Amino acid sequence: MSLIRKAFKRLHYPVDVIAQCVLWYLAYALSLRNLEEMMAERGIHVDHSTLHRWVIHLVPLLDKAFHRHKRTVGRRWRMDETYIKIKGQWKYLYRAVDTSGQTIDFLLTARRDAIAALRFFRFAIRQNGEPEVVTIDKSGANTAALATLNADKAEDETITVRQSKYLNNLIEQDHRNIKRRIKLMMGFKSFRRAQTILAGIELIQMIRKGQLRSPKGEGLSPTEQFYLLAA
Repeated sequence: MSLIRKAFKRLHYPVDVIAQCVLWYLAYALSLRNLEEMMAERGIHVDHSTLHRWVIHLVPLLDKAFHRHKRTVGRRWRMDETYIKIKGQWKYLYRAVDTSGQTIDFLLTARRDAIAALRFFRFAIRQNGEPEVVTIDKSGANTAALATLNADKAEDETITVRQSKYLNNLIEQDHRNIKRRIKLMMGFKSFRRAQTILAGIELIQMIRKGQLRSPKGEGLSPTEQFYLLAA
């Protein structure tokens, strides 16, 4: 797995062990100490801090590789934000999916306001193209951000904005997959590491949704697609 060899100057463990540990931590409701015990039962002694280092080093490379092969998403977005605790304080994870539930993008921010919402929209558009319709809740910040995006557009080019709590159930349900995974993490210790680990969790969710486009990946399970990505 060349991607793993690229991430570390020295490898003290087989690459398949590293890949499996990173996958299990991101995909399942396990703490690092749970994972440490599980590997010890298999005769592999690795400290939880080493496991954490593997995750932090590998996720950015996996995320970059994934986005080179991410399937095109729809142009009708459902956008919302959820809460993430970092160092005892609530931060905000902006997320969007299309009408079929495919993940469009996500962004962790320190504040929940029009500036943060605008930053998310610009980031998501840069990565995925501009939407035709965006459905949001009654948030004034999100409305203001979309109004800013539309301000300089011709009337026939503006993004249609819909405010509907009912229609946004899709993104709210999708939040639960992320919140369920981080429940056992006992909070994040730093904003930067939270960004990395959340990116890894989102990556696994996108693979599970079938968003990895690769001729070699057709018919493979999500686990096999992850290993293909790591290769």
